[in-house]
Amino acid sequence: MHNLSVTIDLIIDLGWDTIWNLLVCWLINRAKEARMEIGSEKWKRLIIDGAGHFGVHINRDQAQQLALHAALMLKWNRTTNLTAITDSMEVAVKHFLDSIITGPLISPGTAVLDIGSGAGFPGIPLKIVIPSLQVTLIDASRKKISFLKHAIRTLNLENIEARHIRAEDFAKKPAAANCFDVITSRALSSIKDFVLMAAPLLAKDGAIIALKGPDLQQEIEDLQLQTDAHTGLLRIGDVQYSLKVETFTLPYLESQRSIIILKKVYF
Repeated sequence: MHNLSVTIDLIIDLGWDTIWNLLVCWLINRAKEARMEIGSEKWKRLIIDGAGHFGVHINRDQAQQLALHAALMLKWNRTTNLTAITDSMEVAVKHFLDSIITGPLISPGTAVLDIGSGAGFPGIPLKIVIPSLQVTLIDASRKKISFLKHAIRTLNLENIEARHIRAEDFAKKPAAANCFDVITSRALSSIKDFVLMAAPLLAKDGAIIALKGPDLQQEIEDLQLQTDAHTGLLRIGDVQYSLKVETFTLPYLESQRSIIILKKVYF
């Protein structure tokens, strides 16, 4: 009875309007927690723990930068077509964790080219996680490049640039030819086309890393038809490559992904 009396006195003192406003604020906060807003502690913890699942260490400052990248993308997405993925969980997993999963394959200080970068994946998350990388993002869409330049400035990233140019035209520039240690993409549908596009830009001992979905079997079988039976090497154009395929499951959503790694082989 004493507790009930205290509660009634509190309601009388505060007034029903104040009590109602407090209740609404509490319900709004609970709803925010339930849907895990981008930039929330829960969202950043999901990124940190998810990356750790693949042996990628992310500190809190880096998680905050990834969150800012995500928030910028969704803000620009209202007027510029950057992504069809807007759910906070899917943004964390399908964009950010999917991008940084290749981190262990890339050495610090490496020159990385991201072809068809779109909203900055995988290039910007990789740069945040491995700050020493020298990253170039290219895309054929001027609007997407405008976003990438804005994101780079806002995130205060150094040794990274975004260029409005197609890979075929970029390869014709003497300063770009054969100078990238790693060339990566999530945007291109055909591995063969990607390799042909990337080859003129790849350094002698460089690697091509393609991120693909689970439906890869037919494409791999087609590539194997171009594999030398004696050497086991894949020939695309006039160049021979070693081919390695790794499959993995993205955490939380159990989404299947594949990494295709090709390296030039010289004799």
